Amino acid sequence: MPDDLIHDETAGIERLLEIMRRLRDPDTGCPWDIEQDFDTIAPYTIEEAYEVADAIARRDWPELEGELGDLLLQSVYHTAIGSEAGHFTFQSVVRNISNKMVARHPHVFGDESREKSADQQTADWEAIKATERAEKFQQGALDGVAIGLPALLRAYKLQKRAARVGFDWPDTSDVIAKIQEEAAELVEARDTLTPAEQFEEFGDLMFVMANLGRHLGIEPEAALRAANAKFTRRFSGVEEKLRKIGKTPQESDLTEMDALWDAVKADEKAAKS
Repeated sequence: MPDDLIHDETAGIERLLEIMRRLRDPDTGCPWDIEQDFDTIAPYTIEEAYEVADAIARRDWPELEGELGDLLLQSVYHTAIGSEAGHFTFQSVVRNISNKMVARHPHVFGDESREKSADQQTADWEAIKATERAEKFQQGALDGVAIGLPALLRAYKLQKRAARVGFDWPDTSDVIAKIQEEAAELVEARDTLTPAEQFEEFGDLMFVMANLGRHLGIEPEAALRAANAKFTRRFSGVEEKLRKIGKTPQESDLTEMDALWDAVKADEKAAKS
């Protein structure tokens, strides 16, 4: 088969589709690629989405370009598998999302007025999505919240859905009071209950913490990613300060490292001023 399309750098998405078709060819393709299915590729899809988010958080635009390509490849991979099984094609996937975006933006592609507040547009969007769920026979308020989401993000979305139908604390202070209650229960569980009960109480506390984030307008998954990045940055700073005095963390102790941690924080504060 001629390789003109494979090597045509101007061919765009058609080139990538042909590359995937060749990789999955049962006679001449790559043995590893041929063996893959939806289940084996799904973890890579999740990983690539997080790498996109990481590049954005680091404002690394060249890296983001590459990561977006990796994420696009995941869509091409899944659609190739779906096409081979007769479920759908790349073109039907594109048609489906295009139709969805047109339907969800009647104020852009239809005859509805664009003179709406952001809150009204959000309400309209949710109403359209509710209609779509009803057409899929998803009647419950929580139907359609993907099980495969990271647990913290899924908790946030579940609570957001419940709040839309009135199942929510009216004030942030109520959520904080619930956090205090769950924290006390976790302390009790630590001292008197079984590991399974401790596990449950810890989950309850995490769930309410996600709800507090929603009340404060903070997406908890993003906030925790930022906290992870900050911890990584500061601990690396501690390690660097230890290296300057000829030590490793294993050769230090908590008192010394805690003091160096405070020094790293002071350095960051000074750099911002």
